[in-house]
Amino acid sequence: MSEGRKTPKDIFDLVIDGPRLVLSGRLHIDALQGLDRARARNMARGVKVIDMARLTRIDTAGAWFLVDLQRSGATGDRTIALEGASEPQTQLLETVRRNLPPENIATIKPSLLADRLERFGRKVVRGARIGFEMISFLGQTVGAMAAILVNPRRLRLTSLVHHCQEVGLNAVPIVALMAFLIGVVLAFQGSAQLRQFGAEVFVVDLIAISVLRELGILLTAIIVAGRSGSAFTAAIGSMKMREEIDAMRTLGLDPVTILVVPRVLALMLMLPALGFIADISGLVGGAIMSWIELGVSPAVFQSRLVSNTDVWHFGIGMIKAPFFALIIGIIGCYEGMMVGSDAESLGRLTSASVVLSIFMVIVMDALFSVFFAVVGV
Repeated sequence: MSEGRKTPKDIFDLVIDGPRLVLSGRLHIDALQGLDRARARNMARGVKVIDMARLTRIDTAGAWFLVDLQRSGATGDRTIALEGASEPQTQLLETVRRNLPPENIATIKPSLLADRLERFGRKVVRGARIGFEMISFLGQTVGAMAAILVNPRRLRLTSLVHHCQEVGLNAVPIVALMAFLIGVVLAFQGSAQLRQFGAEVFVVDLIAISVLRELGILLTAIIVAGRSGSAFTAAIGSMKMREEIDAMRTLGLDPVTILVVPRVLALMLMLPALGFIADISGLVGGAIMSWIELGVSPAVFQSRLVSNTDVWHFGIGMIKAPFFALIIGIIGCYEGMMVGSDAESLGRLTSASVVLSIFMVIVMDALFSVFFAVVGV
């Protein structure tokens, strides 16, 4: 008994012949688009053999259809055999079958509290491991700096000057503009609040303490972290991808001494200078806005600044600068050393370098604030 109709050789068709499902024609992706797949699965459930001897052509989509048809027709212990396939067709079927997902895929279990705690624990362990590695990297860098103090000829002066220019001189415009605008904003917002109490003159103290003690050096460090810290990671990471660092080690050269120390030293030398420029720009911006908004003349602003502002406010900002520079330099260079052989890791670690540097700078600033408040400075 058979059902179906006779078709030309190039048209795909399915015909039931007793316990066999006979396939004929070309089984390719175009033939599958107009095929009633539900009807084909129903036909396969009542047969024991799928006969492929009359198939003239089969592609990957057709092979996937046959494997799926064989699976859907099998019920319980009954299986369906594929017969009549040529050697190339058999290889294609096996390749498709190996790459199909398993029939019984385990359902995704809902996230339980224990699973969340496990993921959190893994993240904590990974963060602790990265922290220990950074501390070790810091030790290597400090050791290389100590070796340079013992033997100054090991210092690459040309590289140091180059990085001082990149980190410091080229960053002056953006740092000065940022600090100037911060001073303007502080003066404008401070005047709006102090005017309610008739205490407009105290805007000078507000600007001086905010800029000199906190905002000047903090915002400068954040800009340097986004500008220079990311550049350190990208430059060292690119060298890591091109295996230049491995070549240095092969030649007996220390990558920390050659690549890391000049960058960290340049940051430690130039960040205090940038902080000083930011302080001056912030005070100038605050003085101009105070003159415009409150009528506080530059002479009055200067006299009150000198008489009421303790020099320690400026000193605290300068004390913070080398520590911020060390954090930015170590994190930027460490993330560059961790770059793998693919561009994806370079972009990911460059972003991580900026985020982690800014976070650690803010944490260090908070620790300094608590420390100086405890000692009464």
